[in-house]
Amino acid sequence: MIDMLKEVILDFQELDLPNSVPRRLAVTPVPGKATVCIGVRRSGKSTFMFQLMKKLQKAGVASQNILYLNFFDDRLHGLQHDNLSVIMEAYFSLYPEKKNAEKIYCFFDEIQVVPGWEPFVDRLMRTEKCEVYITGSSAQMLSREIATQMRGRALSWEIFPFSFREFLDCKKIKSDGSLSTKTRLTIQKAFEEFWETGGFPEVAGLEKMMRIKIHQEYFNAMLFRDLVERHDIPHPRAVTDLAHWLVDNTGSLYSINNLTGYLKSLGHRVPKSAVSDYLEWFEDAYILFTVRIFDASLSRANANPKKIYCIDHALVTSISSGILVNSGHLLENLVFSALRRVTPDIFYYKTRAGREVDFIYGRKGSSRGLIQVCESIADQQTRKRETAALTEAMIELKLSQGLIVTRNEEEQILVDSGKIDVVPAWRFLLDM
Repeated sequence: MIDMLKEVILDFQELDLPNSVPRRLAVTPVPGKATVCIGVRRSGKSTFMFQLMKKLQKAGVASQNILYLNFFDDRLHGLQHDNLSVIMEAYFSLYPEKKNAEKIYCFFDEIQVVPGWEPFVDRLMRTEKCEVYITGSSAQMLSREIATQMRGRALSWEIFPFSFREFLDCKKIKSDGSLSTKTRLTIQKAFEEFWETGGFPEVAGLEKMMRIKIHQEYFNAMLFRDLVERHDIPHPRAVTDLAHWLVDNTGSLYSINNLTGYLKSLGHRVPKSAVSDYLEWFEDAYILFTVRIFDASLSRANANPKKIYCIDHALVTSISSGILVNSGHLLENLVFSALRRVTPDIFYYKTRAGREVDFIYGRKGSSRGLIQVCESIADQQTRKRETAALTEAMIELKLSQGLIVTRNEEEQILVDSGKIDVVPAWRFLLDM
C-alpha cells in the first residue's frame, strides 16, 4: 500500500494545477484547526481546493510540501481505517528531511469514504507540523457531522454553486466598482443567461437539453447517494416522490401533515416522523431548504406551515414537471439562494394583519432586512399589496428600510415608516 500511496502522491505533485474561475470565498486557515469545505454535490469543492493549493505555490510553498489525496481514486480503495497512518508513512519515506522540520499542507478530498478518518486527522494535527484541508460530499457524511466529529478541531466553510458575480467572472465580465452604461447592459444580458442556466459550474455555457440532462443526473445522485444510501432508507421511491413534489412547489407553503397525506395518496406508508427526517436530510445535503415563519417561539414557528426552496433556481426548472412552478416562484428561489450564501438566518414574516413578507433575514440589529419578491409592480393593485405588507412589517419590526426585488423595475418608494427600494434582480445579486 505504501508504494501505491507514494505513486499517487508523486503523480499529483507532477501535475500542473488546472486554471479555473476563482471563487469569491475568503477561507482563512486557523492554527490547530482543519479547514473543511462543505456544500452540495458538484458545487466545485475539489476545484476550490486546487485554487487554495495554487495560492500556496504562488506564496512560495514547494509542490513537495503539498500532499493531496482524492479518496475516490480507485487506487486508494484498499485503505482501511486502521491503516490510514500509512499515508504519512508513505509521504515521509519520500521526504524524510521534512519530518518535523517543514510545514506540510495536507489536502484530503472525499476522505469520508474511509471509515474512522476522524481520529487520523485529529492525531495528524496534534503530532505533525501541518495544515489540513478537507472536503466531504454528503453521501456518507452529512455536512454538519464533519465539524462535530472533529471535536472542535475543524472550521467549516460552505461552498455553493456560482453566485451571479462568480458567473460574471466565469464570462470575464467586470462587475466590481462603478458600472458604465455598456457594462450595465452586458451584465443585464448575462443575467438572462444566469436565469436560464443557474450556478452549477459544469453547466455554464451548455445548450439547454444537455444542461437539463446534467441537472437531472445531479438530482438523482443527490437523492440516492446523499439520502437513500447514506441513511439506508427503506422507501426510496417515497423520498424521490417527496423531493419532486417539493421541487414542484418551490416557494410554496407545506406542512408535515400535508406531505404525509400526499405520500399516502401515492400508496406510500411513510410515518410523519420519517417525512420529518427526509426534510432534515435534504437540508443537510444542501439540496432543499426549509424556511420557517419568523416567531420568537420555536414551538409556534414549528407549528406553522413552512416554505421550501431549492439550492439552485435552474435546477428547479430542469427537475420540475413545469405545472406548478411559475417564474415568480423561481425569482423567489433565486433571492433565497443569494441570501443563503450570506446567512442561514432566513424566515418569512406575517404581519399582525395577516399580510406576508417573503423574507426577513439576519440577526437583530443593523444586519436585519426585509425583502418582498415580485416579478413586476407595474399593476397598481400588486404595487399596493406588496408595499402595504412591507410597510406594516417595517413598522412592527422598527425598521426604516424595505426591499422589493423585481425582474426589471427600479425606483424608490417613500412610506410612513421610511423607504422601500425597488431593485431589479441582477442589481440585487450584485449588491449581495
